[in-house]
Amino acid sequence: MNATTFSALAEPNRLDIVELLRDGPLPVGEIADRLDLHQPQASKHLRVLSEAGLVEVQPVANKRIYKLRPESFMEMDAWLDTFRRAWNDRFDRLEEYLRELQSGDASRGNQE
Repeated sequence: MNATTFSALAEPNRLDIVELLRDGPLPVGEIADRLDLHQPQASKHLRVLSEAGLVEVQPVANKRIYKLRPESFMEMDAWLDTFRRAWNDRFDRLEEYLRELQSGDASRGNQE
């Protein structure tokens, strides 16, 4: 996982492009139309996403079809999973601690 990926996704238009491509490959013209961008703007954003390894292009006749590269997102998911595991461990310990507190309160209530 590298900073280039997050840098590429930090720009709102590029994130919108990724979200559009989530539903399937699209030609650059359609991406530009759906996001109300000029085609050169869309192409520039797509180039950044391509350089970050998030999308790939497939020329078909005179069109350039863009699609997401699943490997990049799987790598990102694996990196994020390390944080998920750490937070889940912390939440599990918090839950255990709260149960101990509740059982302690219950036993003190019985003694009074």
